[in-house]
Amino acid sequence: MPSINMKLEMVTIIACEVDIEVFTSDKMQERFEALFRIYDEHTTFQMFKSFRRVRINFGTPEAAARARIELHESEFNGTKLKLYFAQIQNGDEDIDKAYLAPPQPVKQFLISPPASPPVGWSQREDATPVINYDLLCAVAKLGPGEKYELHAGTESTPSVVVHVCESETEEDEAARPKQQIVQTRRPDGPPKVLN
Repeated sequence: MPSINMKLEMVTIIACEVDIEVFTSDKMQERFEALFRIYDEHTTFQMFKSFRRVRINFGTPEAAARARIELHESEFNGTKLKLYFAQIQNGDEDIDKAYLAPPQPVKQFLISPPASPPVGWSQREDATPVINYDLLCAVAKLGPGEKYELHAGTESTPSVVVHVCESETEEDEAARPKQQIVQTRRPDGPPKVLN
């Protein structure tokens, strides 16, 4: 008989490859549950039909261990029962430090904002646009071909000067001939080989 190493967490057994009739027939389900209720009256069952598995929760680890030892690979409705203890995932104890941990819940707001705004948030009204009439007046006074010094230069800084471009009129465009684009010559084909 195998040695029994009972941990306090081992109160759940998973039955794999359970006969499909256990999920479809109430009578067969009652027979299946009766096998395990012998070991513990307060046993609960969770049926996973699409996986053909049943999770069996016992009240004590001793009852779970006895049921696993005695019923593993026993016959039920023509199929062998395969029973395994459920693996318990220890939350923070077994996290491998070589991998990056997920961010703290406080920081997750920065990664993906919530669907609704946080408590106390209110939308700010858009400010009215500021119209600088002095700037508009100065731009209107600019004439073509003139220079305007915006910032006088010092020994350590350069001066900032705006040169207003002269406007091209239709007369200038007519006097200047339109430049023609020369088409690129097509390369010669490969030499022809005659036999």
